Amino acid sequence: MTSNIAESINAALVSARELPIYDFLEEVRKMFGRWNCNNRKEASQTYTTLGKKYQEMFTLNEVVSSTEYLHTVNDEGRHYTVCLLERKYSCGRFQVDELPCPHAWAVLKSKFLMLEDYCSDYYKPKSVVMTYEVPVYSLPDRNEWNIPTHISDEVVLPPK
Repeated sequence: MTSNIAESINAALVSARELPIYDFLEEVRKMFGRWNCNNRKEASQTYTTLGKKYQEMFTLNEVVSSTEYLHTVNDEGRHYTVCLLERKYSCGRFQVDELPCPHAWAVLKSKFLMLEDYCSDYYKPKSVVMTYEVPVYSLPDRNEWNIPTHISDEVVLPPK
């Protein structure tokens, strides 16, 4: 089983896989350091309440209210139920992602409610910035290492 992030990392490290283990690990460290710095910079320059990626995700649909909290959203001939009180949507998006789906967004907008109040803090710039606050430290120079001979004589080959 793979995930998108694993595939991205593998693709970025294709040429590094041929290196000796120390050089490979140094390439991994530098790559994560660059990604960490770039992501932290992007998150810290986001001035919306939600991150830019999530702000752009929402679209408008027709909303029909049943009660103060229960609504039906018509989206291109399909009907979705949105319950704001329980934060449950028939498409299941909030229950999984803790982020209002476009149907819930349409309801929130029609009721002039704040979208941010219905989103997990994980999607807010402050949390994203905190994710990248941990520095990626480099290893000390090889000349400063104190490695016993029986270990330095070992040959470590990259995985197949």
